[in-house]
This record gives sequence, C-alpha cells and structure tokens, in this order.
Amino acid sequence: MELRHLRYFVAVAEELNFTRAAEKLRLAQPSLTRQIHNLEEELGVRLLDRTRNQVSLTEEGKSFLLDARRLVALSLESVKAVQRFSRGESSQLNLGYLFKFNFDLLPATLAAFYQTCPEIAVNLFDMSPAEQLRALEARKIDLGFVGLRPSGAKKNLAALSWECVARHNVVVVLPARHPLAKKSKILGRDLKSLFFVAMSEQTHPGSRDWLTGLCQQAGFTPRILQDVELESGIMTFVAEGLGVTLAREQFKNLPHPGVVFRPLALAAKADYWIAWHRENRSKALGRYIEIVKRQAAFSH
Repeated sequence: MELRHLRYFVAVAEELNFTRAAEKLRLAQPSLTRQIHNLEEELGVRLLDRTRNQVSLTEEGKSFLLDARRLVALSLESVKAVQRFSRGESSQLNLGYLFKFNFDLLPATLAAFYQTCPEIAVNLFDMSPAEQLRALEARKIDLGFVGLRPSGAKKNLAALSWECVARHNVVVVLPARHPLAKKSKILGRDLKSLFFVAMSEQTHPGSRDWLTGLCQQAGFTPRILQDVELESGIMTFVAEGLGVTLAREQFKNLPHPGVVFRPLALAAKADYWIAWHRENRSKALGRYIEIVKRQAAFSH
C-alpha cells in the first residue's frame, strides 16, 4: 500500500463519486477505479459499496477513512516541514546559556527578538559551555552563549561560527580573610606565590589556557591546585582558602559568602563569545544573531 492509494481513497470517500474524485485528482476514472480495487484487495476488505447510481462507505470504509485522512494530513505536513527547513524557516529557536551567570545581553536580546518575531518559540537550555559545544555540533541547539572560545583545532569547533559580543572586566577572587583582600586593587605579581583553582576543561573548554595566559602576562605561570566542575565550586574552594582565581566580574552574580572580588591594578578584559553551527540556515537564528550583534554594539 502506497500513500497515493490513501489519497485516492480519501478523495472517493469524500466525493462518493468516482467521476468527481477522478477530476479532483486529475486522474482517469478507469485508473482510479483500478487503484481503489487494488487497495481493497491488498487490505482484504471491501471499503466501498458500489451500485450503478450510488457509491457509499462500508463500516470498514468509515473506520479506515479516519486513519487514511490522518496519514494523508501527516504526510502533507511532513512535506511542508522539510520545505520550510530547506528555505531556512523554523517555528522555534533553541538557545544554550549558563543559569545565574549570563549578563544583561541575554534578556535584552530576547525581548527585542520577541518584538520582531513573536511567532517564534524560544527555548532556553541551562548548559555548561562544553555541553553547549556538543549540542551545537549535534544541531540540538541553534546558538550558545558559550563564553570563552577554546583554542585548538577540535572537531566540534571546526563546524562552528563565532562572534565576540562582549568584553568583561577580569577580577581577582580571594578568600575574604586573605591579606590581599585589604587592597583596593591587586597587582598581578602579588598572585605569583599563591595556589590557584580553575574551571575544569571538561565543563569549560579553554578555561585553563585563558587563566594561564592572563598570569603569564603578569610574568608567572599559575600553580593550579584544583580543577572545579561548577562555578559554585570555585566559590567554595576560594572561601575555604584553598586557592585564588581570576574570573569575569559576572561571577559576582553567584552566591559568594567568604569570598571577595578585587580589580586588577592593570585592567584586563575577557572576551565573551556566542557560537552557532555554520550550516544552520534558520532564518530565526539569523535574525537573532543580528539582534545580538546590534545590542552588543549598543552596549559597547
């Protein structure tokens, strides 16, 4: 049984007339009659009662009509969906981000996107940067507020496009009772003898290279005592006096009892990147990227 057999049957069942159904289908009536007969033979049931002047549905035909209509409608919707996909159209936009950590750019761009594309459903997914990169590669999300852009030629990075949308101040994260906490600004060389805690490469790709690069600009290589999976873990380790770290000022948005933040005497910035799959042709994604770029330029 083929889809066309269902279409033919639905047309005959709705018209209850082979001549009108054939005209509707732009098909020769003998051919239509033969196709319906073949369908009945394949199913092993009679779907239509035929007399010289009348065509009517059998009880089996009435039951089969419900399923046939649903399958025909589903096939038409599938065709329309793949055509929309080919044209780059989508009814939803999936975004990855870090809960309690993303800056004002996210809510501002969502508000602007809703004003211009109210028919597009936006779905937000709280994901670590590593999870975002994997989801982008698998096309499970359309765009990620990733943060750092990892260096190196990794497979899952080669398929992505990137855009730097913000530059954040870097701060020193210290235990509240540390002697350096008394200073209003911290010199890079003051951190040389201290242990550091860092975000794990497993959840935050590129974080170790970023931290090491900042410290090397100050003339030393950090002694990293502990890698931490979650942002909240950084606060816990620092508060317990197990190390210090450098982070974006957005870390202040996280609960941080026992921790203080101090600016560097020689100000440093951290680039913030968004990423998307370069083969994603979604018009909704393209529109959102435009809004993010415009908002980022306005914020600067």
